[in-house]
Amino acid sequence: MRAVVFERFGEPAEVRDVPDPTPAVHGVVVRVEATGLCRSDWHAWMGHDPDITPPHVPGHELAGVVEEVGAGVTRWQPGDRVTVPFVCACGGCAACAAGDQQVCERQTQPGFTHWGSFAQYVALDHADVNLVALPEGLSYGTAASLGCRFATAFRAVVAQGRVAAGEWVAVHGCGGVGLSAVMIAAASGARVVAVDVSPRALELARTFGAAACVDASAVQDTAEAVRDLTGGGAHLSLDALGSPVTCAASVGSLRRRGRHVQVGLLPSPTGTTPVPMARAIALELELLGSHGMAAHAYPPMLELVRSGVLSPDLLVTTTIPLDAVPEALAALGTAPGSGVTVIEPWMNRP
Repeated sequence: MRAVVFERFGEPAEVRDVPDPTPAVHGVVVRVEATGLCRSDWHAWMGHDPDITPPHVPGHELAGVVEEVGAGVTRWQPGDRVTVPFVCACGGCAACAAGDQQVCERQTQPGFTHWGSFAQYVALDHADVNLVALPEGLSYGTAASLGCRFATAFRAVVAQGRVAAGEWVAVHGCGGVGLSAVMIAAASGARVVAVDVSPRALELARTFGAAACVDASAVQDTAEAVRDLTGGGAHLSLDALGSPVTCAASVGSLRRRGRHVQVGLLPSPTGTTPVPMARAIALELELLGSHGMAAHAYPPMLELVRSGVLSPDLLVTTTIPLDAVPEALAALGTAPGSGVTVIEPWMNRP
């Protein structure tokens, strides 16, 4: 099969032929029809994840067709249209028993713990626990955007953030995760303030329901700007980008007893990110993390997509073939982009 491979962290990846994967006893091989290009893939390429050893194939949000099944798989068969959370749970640990597969103690992640979906085929573990059937009419490109960014945003806003109609919600960083959060919060009846440095990203945020926007490059204090717009601060604020600046701004954007949800990854050389804990104490803020969404939690989100309340297809702004991925992956370091870029591994192939 053809796949995007890098041999060294931070050095150009290339598209080349590699052996096809085979399914584990509990797993499947999926023919990848679409896979998203995410900033987390850039972190993988840069060497920010300790699970990765080159040579490596990145890619973790995907949709496609089951090609092969392991002998222990009971719920799936070749030909099934599926997607999958980026966290593949084991199904047997204490976290999984509690229904918290998104923080499984023995999780695997395509594109991180093993070769991922920037390829024509990908192997996935514990299929009976992790695969999600695609509703009729849902395109592969739209489904690919659900597995990481949209599902992550959905759980961050609805489950972790406990959004309520009429609340102010601030979203810091309007890439794929952030724009998903804007759409979901607005559909929930919240008033959304979108924060970014990109005019195009803020334009999309308005399209998806943001009531107000803050150009972080044009103000001295982003948190203060959000507090002014919301009459004292957001009830819920999300850092959807993942940087010390956006994390601090998100916490600083909150009103008393507000809720901050950290969604964007925060890798750094020291492994820590300064957080304004004095403000958290004085205002009794909640500081929460959000890490994807378990497969069993997908049905309510998929029903909102089916009914037209949520339109993740509008987030897909660019579609590219495998050959364009190495350049696009490297560009995420300086230009994260707006919307979702989807890769179609079979594009332009016989």
